[in-house]
Amino acid sequence: MNAHASAARAELAKPLHIGEHLREWRQRRHLSQLDLASEADISARHLSFVETGRSAPSREMVLKLAERLDVPLRERNVLLVAAGFAPAFPQRALDDPALKAAREAIDLVLRAHEPNPALAYDRHWNLVAANRMLAPILEGVPAKLLNPPFNILRLAFHPEGLAPRTVNLGEWAAHLLERLHRQCEATADPELIGLYSDLRSYPIPARPAPVSPDNVAIPFKLRHNGEVLSFISTTMVFGTPVDVTLSELALETFFPADELTARRLKEMQPRN
Repeated sequence: MNAHASAARAELAKPLHIGEHLREWRQRRHLSQLDLASEADISARHLSFVETGRSAPSREMVLKLAERLDVPLRERNVLLVAAGFAPAFPQRALDDPALKAAREAIDLVLRAHEPNPALAYDRHWNLVAANRMLAPILEGVPAKLLNPPFNILRLAFHPEGLAPRTVNLGEWAAHLLERLHRQCEATADPELIGLYSDLRSYPIPARPAPVSPDNVAIPFKLRHNGEVLSFISTTMVFGTPVDVTLSELALETFFPADELTARRLKEMQPRN
């Protein structure tokens, strides 16, 4: 390897300073320096100095700019470390004793949602928890697709998963891809970007027609035991979390979109 190549590789491996991080997030949010400076109540000149490394921001300024830029908590810790400060937001496993109350709240929501399916997943769409109604919906799915880490989106797109049973696959898959794309744009998470690329490679039919503006929600229509079950879903997140793990957790709850589905779910509900 020649000297020029070695220098180029070293430059690429060099960690970004705080100003470069802030500039990347500002550009990702499509804000000018003047826009961000106005929102953060600082001068555009000062922000310019911070972005170019001519001025070092205080810890309070880093947090204020991160909040205005809607930077995820995980990345706010990265910004703080790049600026020479300790991380501000803890990251604990969900089974950590400190998160016992949060886990109990998740379990309560999932169980209370029966006989309708509900599940919780992490930032990469890996299953964290589910109520008892998920198992009947997944009957017939090969066990190899359900081994942890159980990725919800891969299961939805996989030709041995739910894809062949999804009646409106083109419409539903497009909806999921749009959600994932927005998440990639918001977080710049490399693993999510890789997941998005992988899912686009699956043989999924195109959406048959644009979504009507009269539609309240995109239904999820699943063939089950010779019938079509129809669901609408909602997503919940923890409000104002101060832990990285909780900030990245989502709860997806499904509701029956017709009377047939409501009846069948009640019939499938475990009795104990």
